[in-house]
Amino acid sequence: MRPIPLSPDPQSPFPPADLALTDPDGLLAFGGDLSPVRLLNAYRHGIFPWYSQGQAILWWSPDPRLIFRTDAVHLSRRLRRSLRGKDWTLSADTAFAQVLAACADTPRRGQPGTWIVPAMRAAYLQLHALGHAHSVEVWDGERLIGGIYGVAVGRMFFGESMFSFESGASSAALAGLCLRLAEWGWPLLDAQVVSAHLLRLGADELPRAQFLAVVQKQVCQTGREYHWTADFGQLSSAQIA
Repeated sequence: MRPIPLSPDPQSPFPPADLALTDPDGLLAFGGDLSPVRLLNAYRHGIFPWYSQGQAILWWSPDPRLIFRTDAVHLSRRLRRSLRGKDWTLSADTAFAQVLAACADTPRRGQPGTWIVPAMRAAYLQLHALGHAHSVEVWDGERLIGGIYGVAVGRMFFGESMFSFESGASSAALAGLCLRLAEWGWPLLDAQVVSAHLLRLGADELPRAQFLAVVQKQVCQTGREYHWTADFGQLSSAQIA
């Protein structure tokens, strides 16, 4: 089998996720564009774009799916002690473009380049302007030291990437985001693909069918389609420790 070509019409439906390949795991379709209409349609169906510069846009729905239960993020005792001794603060949607750029530009072990290519940056900046893409920032004074960004549809958050300039800062961003999501009644954060680091932070694997059933329910609920700065407020690193 091969991935399925998408129609040029951004409102055209995606193929069913159960048609995704097993090798590479989850590759479903290619082509199309990164317009807000198509991107939001993809997320509503548990599909996300992931490709490298020079490739066609590739669309994925892996099985199993890595998720966080928002009330069950695990921070090690060592990290919690460290966070209690820091004077970091967390905010939301105050530096989305900076978080996006840092996620794209920070070197990662085993990855020669970035999948957050210029077209992806432009697309998520547009989603942010529309109130669908959000960031959580970690600050040491006025210095941005960590963060995470992703897409919210209904009451479902789809994590895209995170970065850290100081040890533990990306974990703090994830924990702070999940804390607020849990308070708002959002049960899951999608973490996409399996990672040993995320598993250590409490991530769990769901069969794709089970994940999609949850997504279908959550994306139909009333969400927060605006910038989250006021709703999120500020958190200290000690509050999430």
